[in-house]
Amino acid sequence: MAAQDFVRIQLLSDFQLVNLQKTIELPKSKKTRALLAYLVITGRPQRRERLCELFWEDAKDPKGALRWSLSQLKSLQSAVDLDIIEADRERVSAKIGNFSTDLAALLTANDVATASHEQLFEAIEASRHGLLSGLDLPNLPAFTEWLGGERARVDDLRSRLMSAYLDLAGPPIDSKLMVAREWLDLKPYNTAAAGAYLALLRQAGRLTELNTLSNDLRARFETAEIQFDPKEHVKSEPLSAEEASPLQKQKIRLCKTSNGITLAYAEVGEGPPLVKAANWLSHLELDWTAPIWSPLFRDLARDFRFIRYDERGNGLSDWDVSELSQSVFVRDLETVIDQFDYNRVPLLGISQGVAVCIDYAVAYPERVSKLVLFGGYPKGWRIDATPEVIASREAIMTLTRSGWGQENPAYRNIFSSTFMPSATPDQLSWFNDFQRQTTSPENAVRFLSAFADIDVRDKLSQVQAPTLIIHSRGDQRIDWAVGRDMAAAIPNAEFLTLESDNHLLLEDEPAADVFISAVREFLRN
Repeated sequence: MAAQDFVRIQLLSDFQLVNLQKTIELPKSKKTRALLAYLVITGRPQRRERLCELFWEDAKDPKGALRWSLSQLKSLQSAVDLDIIEADRERVSAKIGNFSTDLAALLTANDVATASHEQLFEAIEASRHGLLSGLDLPNLPAFTEWLGGERARVDDLRSRLMSAYLDLAGPPIDSKLMVAREWLDLKPYNTAAAGAYLALLRQAGRLTELNTLSNDLRARFETAEIQFDPKEHVKSEPLSAEEASPLQKQKIRLCKTSNGITLAYAEVGEGPPLVKAANWLSHLELDWTAPIWSPLFRDLARDFRFIRYDERGNGLSDWDVSELSQSVFVRDLETVIDQFDYNRVPLLGISQGVAVCIDYAVAYPERVSKLVLFGGYPKGWRIDATPEVIASREAIMTLTRSGWGQENPAYRNIFSSTFMPSATPDQLSWFNDFQRQTTSPENAVRFLSAFADIDVRDKLSQVQAPTLIIHSRGDQRIDWAVGRDMAAAIPNAEFLTLESDNHLLLEDEPAADVFISAVREFLRN
């Protein structure tokens, strides 16, 4: 019998370690238990320095405190005769192959698309008490933020399970009503949850409750400025995801720059504007339904009139262009903003688009209300580069010219693995194909060369707009310190670190939810 068949770690509800149906006593130190939970859930090696920052930032001897906790966990291992953690001088990790977790079972065993209604109900029940109940550490803000994101992820999974359960014909009406009520409690401003519960109340003939809830929901959604008409949602069956979505389909239009280059731009949603500067790679049609960007885009479109575009040489805009440089990238942003009547707009810049936003904000301070800059850099790799760096980068550009667009994705994985090291094989496969469809091999090389020459360092101190800079701590494309230093150079800029290894955020990682919440709060204030 494999070890993981009889050793289980319970993460949902109370944190427990179970060996052969016997609950093992965990260390009395709450921080030590939290440390073990963190290592198990993250499932990857963690730097000792990072663990000290997370759990013992204010301790006199953080490294000593970490060593003590690890000694407690190693003592725990003897109780189950199994290695649970491993550690060296640099990193610590959980040996996840040696045990099972109820969270992993919930995330993998209950395939929403194919599960029976009994399996879905069992999964809903298992997730009812949330993640790591009683393991809150309010005096540790970084851990609290991480735990909140993980709990939100479990809540989102629970929401999907409930939606799938209510879509099935098999469950009895009373069971469906109970699940619909819980779904609406969990997601009180979710129009699909509201519509499903209303439809079931009508189906059950509970018209008095239906009337009362309809009035309550109308007031709730009006207060939240979300369009929702209970009359339209009282149907005999729950709403489909498409019917429940408050988003309109995006509208793609074309415009021309002053020198005749055709640019494609798109807008979706209602509310105040938010303009996203283009960054390589983009394709207005493909990335709107992508497994990587689209969840972020759709969330932003719920609160804003979200405007984005494909820069020249890329996506739906003209590919055959004479120049690709920082100056024309700024001109493309200017052209798109000029298509609208807004006096001032907030800008969202991602990666290379950060420098474009900074350039535009300094040139036209009267046109920019706020800046949100994620994963960016103020100077390209060619600036002040050593001969070794130049040789390495030029070798990659040579490889790009021959490898881009080929069916074998080995070359494109060079980019995918640094953009999204935490991506699943399916996400990486999609991104590999997306690169090929987005631009030509020749333009890919030209983009890489143009990005190498970016230099807006002297403009950072001139930025006048309120600025929020966001950067992933483990970003393997652009080092976290680059974002921190940029925040120090822009007057009064706010700086937010995301607990992610990815340069491009993935839809199922907690950092994506933190990103959306931070952007909403910053732009609303």
